[in-house]
Amino acid sequence: MPPLLLGHRGTPRLHPENSLIGFQAALDAGLDGVETDVRRLGDGQLVICHDATLPDGRQLSQLSRADLPAHIPLLSDVLAWAAQTGAYLNIEIKPEAGKGDGRTEETLDLLRAYGLASRVIVSSFSPLQLRAAQKHAPAIERGFLYHRSYVVGGCDLVPEVARRLDVTALHPQFSLITPELMDVARREGWRVNAWTVNDVAAGQRLLELGVSGLIGDVPQVLIQVASGYTG
Repeated sequence: MPPLLLGHRGTPRLHPENSLIGFQAALDAGLDGVETDVRRLGDGQLVICHDATLPDGRQLSQLSRADLPAHIPLLSDVLAWAAQTGAYLNIEIKPEAGKGDGRTEETLDLLRAYGLASRVIVSSFSPLQLRAAQKHAPAIERGFLYHRSYVVGGCDLVPEVARRLDVTALHPQFSLITPELMDVARREGWRVNAWTVNDVAAGQRLLELGVSGLIGDVPQVLIQVASGYTG
């Protein structure tokens, strides 16, 4: 089965990251879809933005939609685009402090409202967000996102966390992917989607190991890697 190819925040080396023009460019280049990020604005709306602040230092939690630069879309804008184009989405839900603002549940409700439940995976670094997703919409796939190893006393905690959250995929930073990890994933039935893959040789190594998806900044790199895939 060919690998899933996703633009990391769209096409960030060509267009503003997490913008609709960048998302469309990823599709036009031949990718299957995009990875993107969800946060909440001060006016309550869910917005597509990686950082909690804009480059000028303003906090998203203090802003309304009218305060944002024109290229930053709302989550609903992106879901409407995906529903129209057939794009696959990997939606990262950013962690939230305190008891939470309901961003996970609202994101899942919107995914169902736009008919995208079967063309999306929701991911997060936060087990709390993934637990909320598991409770609210268990049928929507979840991916456990991580950027470093979590080994305590010689025990790798990633598989245990993934089992408890009943995820369908692991989303490790690409350098963490080893034959041993892939063996565990195969035994557990987890897909493995790697980020951020911007090198052809690294991508080829990952496909040889058996990863299911590649997330990268440069569509041409991902396309080149996949073109040589014979698995």
